[in-house]
Amino acid sequence: MFQDLHWLRQTPKWVWYSFIPYFGGLAIVYAGQKTNIRSWIGWGAGFTLAAVALSASANLGLLVWVAQIVTAFSLKKRYLIKTAPRGLLVPASATSAEELANIRGKIDINECTKDDLVRVLGLPIVYANDIESLQNEGYIFTHAEELSEIAGVPASHVRRIAPMICFSYNYQKEASFTWKRLNVFSVEELIASGLDRVVAEKIVTERQIKGEYKSVVEVKRRTGLPFDSYRHLC
Repeated sequence: MFQDLHWLRQTPKWVWYSFIPYFGGLAIVYAGQKTNIRSWIGWGAGFTLAAVALSASANLGLLVWVAQIVTAFSLKKRYLIKTAPRGLLVPASATSAEELANIRGKIDINECTKDDLVRVLGLPIVYANDIESLQNEGYIFTHAEELSEIAGVPASHVRRIAPMICFSYNYQKEASFTWKRLNVFSVEELIASGLDRVVAEKIVTERQIKGEYKSVVEVKRRTGLPFDSYRHLC
């Protein structure tokens, strides 16, 4: 179930327009254009063409007419979910979250905004603030359980939204906050981050000659620099 069912109880006007003989299929075409679902446009156009082509046969024409009405009503809920104003439909269970995800897509925890967390996933603002703070610090979430273990989101909230979330991996984002800065920063950027020029130049030169570092230990082994000279970047 959703936390707001009023929106889903309505019947859009285009559904009633599907009752129009011969041209009622155009109502489904309209719904397809509004939701940007091409298959609906095809179905609506197909019903319209079939109704016109079979107009001489009362029985077949009636069959097409009934089919387009049944199709319109079967698409109604998906249309309403797809076109609901942002923040109106918030999942109240894992089942409704899965339904929303299938129709509107998933929310990427590592790339989403605080507004997505509150208005789309329905998380309390206190948890959204904590997740945003971790995002800004460069933390990369990898699975739903981390929302509880790292961000403190109650397990009941996590279970509710789990079908609706995903986790991307952005190497460049991670590289801006971890030791992997040593693989992407220029000499000047490393100096601006607090490294001595000699240390920065050694790190970059070695990287340019032999490629990226695989670990902090490899940085030390390849450059011969003491760990303390770049510890604050790790």
